[in-house]
Amino acid sequence: MRPPVDDIPAPPFPPKLPWANVASLRMDKQRGRPVLVEFWDFCRPSSLRTLPYVKAWHERYAPAGLRVVTVHSPGFPPGEDEAAVRAAVARLQIAHPVCIDLGFELWRAYDNEGWPARYLWDGAGHLAEYHYGEGGYRETELAIQELVGLEREPVGPVHPEDDPTASIAAQTRDQPGAYSGPYGAGAVWAVLGGSGELHVNGERVAVRWPGAHLLVEHPHHVNAVLDLQLGGGVTCYATCFTPGVVLPAA
Repeated sequence: MRPPVDDIPAPPFPPKLPWANVASLRMDKQRGRPVLVEFWDFCRPSSLRTLPYVKAWHERYAPAGLRVVTVHSPGFPPGEDEAAVRAAVARLQIAHPVCIDLGFELWRAYDNEGWPARYLWDGAGHLAEYHYGEGGYRETELAIQELVGLEREPVGPVHPEDDPTASIAAQTRDQPGAYSGPYGAGAVWAVLGGSGELHVNGERVAVRWPGAHLLVEHPHHVNAVLDLQLGGGVTCYATCFTPGVVLPAA
């Protein structure tokens, strides 16, 4: 989405926040290059679903001058541990800089309201494009291309439901804790802490790291029933549902 005016300035990165993949960054030292800032949480399925696009934009446009910055602001207890954040960055093979904003200092400077949220700043440090939530990937990439002076076919839909022409049904609302019961969605996730195992519809699933775990994935939106049972050593903070494409009526 384009901002209503073209002179909204980029907030500075707080000087004492820790970083992964880079010693530290200053926003005022980025002048002359566009900067994409994405607020993200490795415990949130929506953040993990946007990650392939953000990684692709870094790979595609960093050589042309784009600086991509992921800002980790925790929405669940496992994300409040700096070591867990660094481990997630390594596990997910994130190569671009990650700002670890455990106290929501940068979040407040942006007056941000949720995950994921991305802000694209031009070389003069003014807001060029922004988007809240999933989606809008083509629009963001075209805005990046405009700023770096390149033209190429944008990244295609990573998930079928990312296609703007796809028909999507509303999924079941996220549930606190471990949920068992009926749902409608394209996939089921759990936000987990600890280690051990759980049972998903009778199948054993190993839990080796904290964060969002994909439990069930369907090729399209379905109405089904979930049976989620936790083993010892595992904590479930939320059960989350992500959308799926609605098949046309037969």
